Amino acid sequence: MSAVAFPIPVKAAGGCSDAPVLRERGQHEVFCGLTGIIWLHRKIQDAFFLVVGSRTCAHLIQSAAGVMIFAEPRFATAIIDERDLAGLADANTELDRVVGQLLARRPEIKLLFLVGSCPSEVIKLDLSRAASRLSAQHSPSVRVLNYSGSGIETTFTQGEDACLASMVPELPTQAADAAQELMVVGTLADVVEDQFIRLFTHMGIERVRFFPPRRAADQAPVGPNTRLLLAQPFLADTARALQARGAQLLSAPFPLGVEGTTAWLQAAATAFGVSAQRFESAVSAPTARAAAALARAKLHLDGKSIFFFPDSQLEIPLARFLARELGMRLLEVGTPYLHRQHMAQELALLPEGTFLSEGQHVENQLDRCRAAHPDMVVCGLGLANPLESEGMTTKWAIELVFTPIQGFDQAGDLAELFTRPLVRRMRLAA
Repeated sequence: MSAVAFPIPVKAAGGCSDAPVLRERGQHEVFCGLTGIIWLHRKIQDAFFLVVGSRTCAHLIQSAAGVMIFAEPRFATAIIDERDLAGLADANTELDRVVGQLLARRPEIKLLFLVGSCPSEVIKLDLSRAASRLSAQHSPSVRVLNYSGSGIETTFTQGEDACLASMVPELPTQAADAAQELMVVGTLADVVEDQFIRLFTHMGIERVRFFPPRRAADQAPVGPNTRLLLAQPFLADTARALQARGAQLLSAPFPLGVEGTTAWLQAAATAFGVSAQRFESAVSAPTARAAAALARAKLHLDGKSIFFFPDSQLEIPLARFLARELGMRLLEVGTPYLHRQHMAQELALLPEGTFLSEGQHVENQLDRCRAAHPDMVVCGLGLANPLESEGMTTKWAIELVFTPIQGFDQAGDLAELFTRPLVRRMRLAA
């Protein structure tokens, strides 16, 4: 079928496509890429993440994950101790022993990730070679891959990008005569994935794969007939690797709020030749439900000012959602990295004149935040408590990654994540 073009549902007024960006370099406050394990291990249900690192790495992950009560988690840390650092033990021999013990105890593991950390990189432990060796040893029952979650190289959400990029070379090659297939890229909660499957099916798009998959063996073929739709904005390396395999990236905003989700779905509908009538039939009911939920939240947020510290790379799509659908005023939108190609439509939808910053010099940004006196600050855990002690209302950036926020049915939940701190502050002040 031939493609049918759809307009973006709300026209941009001015936008920030060519807006200047303050680029800062200096002290920054973010989690390292190991944190991505917390949502990745829940998504790929037969995978295991073995961090090769220190006790500090183990404490970080366990603290971020919280207490695992109902099930044994699918992550652990192979501790690098003083003997390893002093060269008194062969780190590769020790790693092989730990992996052997792990797989004997957990025979359900089908995909094992060796995750690099700052300590493993300091002692120059070649985890890529170790993964190849262990994969050959335990094949075909277990595949072993590796990626870096080191804070030296990655920040917070980049851990997912590195993980997914390591999986791309393992994907099978799409047959030359294969039908066009949609690949949604980025970790989504199962409930959100199921909702998107129903919407795509209603539109008539039935060849849809999600990456990462729920099961390691569910490897989607990739090639020139693969159309990529990014569900997360922090997957630059993964998208590049998939495009190198021939896949074509669809340009779209990210599926946050009514506007973003509609435009995101429209990008797929256009690529797959879905008629305007069928598209409208698929999205009309969930759009109405989401709009009603947002109307209630707007009563609390309309006219309130917000300041974003750089943390997750979700900042620009979130700012677009809050400004255009909930009436919030954007004082500064900081992001760790600004990928202009992936953010092209988001930037076009931002209010003209929005102050954008990339990277971080935390002292300078704190000065700007204090001078601006925002109604709300979105920041990492390390900054939230100090700012709360100064009388500011904060929202933890990490909660926006851990919580299902994509799609129509989550739009109200996403808005509530921002209304809740303001309501709490108001009640405390009463």
